[in-house]
Amino acid sequence: MKKVLLFILVSIIACQSKKVESNEIVLKKVQQEKTFPKLEKDRYNVAFLIMDGTFNTELTAPFDIFQHTIFRENIKAMNVFTVANTDKPITTFEGMRILPDFNYLKDSLPKIDILVVPSAEHHLDTDLEDTAMINFVKRVDTDALYITSHCDGAFVLAKAGLLKDKVSTTFPSDIDKMRATFPNLDIRKEVLFVHDGKYITSAGGAKSFEAALYLCEFLYGKEVAKSLAGGLVIDWNVDKVPHLIVE
Repeated sequence: MKKVLLFILVSIIACQSKKVESNEIVLKKVQQEKTFPKLEKDRYNVAFLIMDGTFNTELTAPFDIFQHTIFRENIKAMNVFTVANTDKPITTFEGMRILPDFNYLKDSLPKIDILVVPSAEHHLDTDLEDTAMINFVKRVDTDALYITSHCDGAFVLAKAGLLKDKVSTTFPSDIDKMRATFPNLDIRKEVLFVHDGKYITSAGGAKSFEAALYLCEFLYGKEVAKSLAGGLVIDWNVDKVPHLIVE
């Protein structure tokens, strides 16, 4: 009788063990199935390049402005999404964890009309040695309508060779560093953003809102930009923002 009970107990444990293993396999399979964001037709595709150390404000400020275009009528609104070199969550400088929408190293990417390069912790040093990331920016630039950077994101654009013969700006206290790193570039102080051709570079921080609103005003007109600003309780008047537009 004891042998029978022991056999039954062993059988139950074995079955439970197989069930646990089966559940783990199913869970891993679910985790491996990636869900991509739905991109609506007849919209600008706007990609935000993120990585560990990305600063929250330079990401969320333009993301908020651009995402809110979907609530405005009779304009070509924006699909906003993130791209990174990983499928795993990235951790921003302030500790926010974000799951990237696309992995630019292996996913099939949609055509990117506008690339946004927020600042990240190592944009002045090790990120500039990331050949895959720099090459990705170069590839996007080939067909993109606009490339924008905030704060030290301008260093990435400069490293990719996009700012040659262009006027640009960056985070105020890093302008001298950028001039030393890229001595052949025309980098301006005392402006919060610069628009030269397809490139818009900004001082970053909270002024990332202004640079994003400027692009919206450029694309959609003053009234739409004011409406977007009002929705975020921003008093928007481009004439009051120190900036440079290179004709």
